[in-house]
Amino acid sequence: MGWPAMWSLSKREFNTLIIRVKLHEKIMKRYCRIIYTVEQMVQLSTLLTTISRNVSIRSRKKRRTDVGKQAADELVKEAKRKELMRTSSGVVNADKYNTFASVHSKRGKKGTNQDRFIVWEEFGCQEDMTFCGVFDGHGPWGHLVAKRVRELMPSSLLRNWQEAVALNLLNSGDNLGSDTNHCLVDIWKQSYFKTCSAVDQELQRCAGIDSFYSGTTALTVVRQGNLIVVANVGDSRAVLATTSDEGRLIPVWDVISNQEAIEIVSSTPDREETAKRLVERAVCAWKRKGRAAAMDDISAICLFFHEYNHPQPVDSVKLNSKLE
Repeated sequence: MGWPAMWSLSKREFNTLIIRVKLHEKIMKRYCRIIYTVEQMVQLSTLLTTISRNVSIRSRKKRRTDVGKQAADELVKEAKRKELMRTSSGVVNADKYNTFASVHSKRGKKGTNQDRFIVWEEFGCQEDMTFCGVFDGHGPWGHLVAKRVRELMPSSLLRNWQEAVALNLLNSGDNLGSDTNHCLVDIWKQSYFKTCSAVDQELQRCAGIDSFYSGTTALTVVRQGNLIVVANVGDSRAVLATTSDEGRLIPVWDVISNQEAIEIVSSTPDREETAKRLVERAVCAWKRKGRAAAMDDISAICLFFHEYNHPQPVDSVKLNSKLE
C-alpha cells in the first residue's frame, strides 16, 4: 500500500524525495505568484480603463459646459453691443415685439445701494424672449452677492434652458407634445432649479464674497411669446396688470398696494418715466406712513408688452392726491 511502501525507502531515496517535494513547492509557489501577478495586472488594467473612461466622460461634460458658457458669454457681449441689455436706470426698447422696459433704482438711508437689476431684450438671441431680474442684497456683503447673482443667473439660466429644450426635442422626436404651454413651463421650471443650484455653488467658490452671512433675493421674469414665467426667491414682488372688459387695469409692494402700483404706472404720460415715478411714489408713501426704520433701497422694472395707449384708471386723481 502507499504508506508502507514509503517506509521501505532508503535514507538516500527518502532525502531525494524530500528535495523533489520542496522543489515542487517552490515551482508551485512561483507559478501561483505569476498567476497572482497576472491577475493583479488584469485588475490594474481594468481599474485604469475605468478611471480613463470616467475622466473622459468628465472631460466631455466639462468641454460641453465650457462651450455652453463661452456661447452664453458671447450672447451677453452681443446684447450689450446692441444695447438690448440694461443694468442701470434707463429704458430698453425692442421695436419688433412692442416690448418696452423702464428701469429705476434709488438708494435708501442705510448706506450702499444693495439693489441690482437687469433687463435683457431678445434673451439668448430669441426675438420673442425677454429676461428681467431684480436682486435685493442683504448683509454686509449683500451688494456683492446681488451683483454676482445678476452676472451669473441670466447666462446660466440660458444655458440650462437651451440644454433642456434640446433634450426634450431629442426625447420627443422634434415635437414638444400636445400640451405645448405645459411643456414649456416644465422646461423653464427645471432650468430654474438647475440654475439656482449652480449659482449657489458658484457663490460658495467665490473667495472674495462671504455668502454665509450675506445673500440676496432673486425675482426674475421671462417673457417667451405669450408665456410669462415668474420665479422668486425672497420677498421681492412682481405685479401683473391686465385690461378688463371695461378697459380698467387689474392687478393680477410693502408701502403701496398692487392696485396703487398699477395706477401709478398707467397714469404716467411718458412710459420712459414710469419706473422712476413708481419709485418716487413709493418713497413718498414710505415717508407719509412714518416708518421708524431707515428707508430701504427701492428699485423697479416696468415691462410693457403692448403699445402704450395711456388707459385712465379709476380713482387715479384720488390716488395722486393721497400720495403727494
